[in-house]
Amino acid sequence: MSAARKLNLVSVEGYLAGELISPIKHEYLGGLAYAMAGERNAHCLIASNTLGAVGMRLRGRRCRAFNSDTKIRIRLPSYVRFYYPDASVVCRPNPQTDSFQDEPSVLFEVLSRRTRRVDEVEKKDAYESIPSLAVYILIEQDMAAVVAFRRTETGFIREVHEGLDAVIPLGEIGIELPLAEIYETVEFTPEAGDDEGA
Repeated sequence: MSAARKLNLVSVEGYLAGELISPIKHEYLGGLAYAMAGERNAHCLIASNTLGAVGMRLRGRRCRAFNSDTKIRIRLPSYVRFYYPDASVVCRPNPQTDSFQDEPSVLFEVLSRRTRRVDEVEKKDAYESIPSLAVYILIEQDMAAVVAFRRTETGFIREVHEGLDAVIPLGEIGIELPLAEIYETVEFTPEAGDDEGA
């Protein structure tokens, strides 16, 4: 009979200190740190377009846009998680000496074949547990389509915005976000490994 291998869990403090010096970003789930893989140029362009469009609209306002180097801390009942969304909006920021944010108002993730399940299920459930979160936005990479999960008095509702003429209303932070700006100069091509015609 073989003994079960003991996991070497990383403390929150150890994780945060390590991230400040690591050349690779890691997400953190209750003591386990997972290295993040790189993305296609289309993914990075969509994330940059989103950040730029949101940041420009928030200039001079209380809420601020943050890029994908900003971790979000999620305090669940039994453990802590840290995720790096592709972009975020924070209206009550942590001190600038911190390396994470606790109270995002809007979170953006660009979907890819590899990350879709995590973004649509695991991260969605965790993000929706954050009391300050008003909207969680999932951005398709291979078509002009966005799914927004918006907080209401009865829970989160799902909205679909499709086409380059569509606009995402974000009254919670006082702006609107056109899909044409999210997808500016993006060439829609299937990811390698996608099943065509499926």
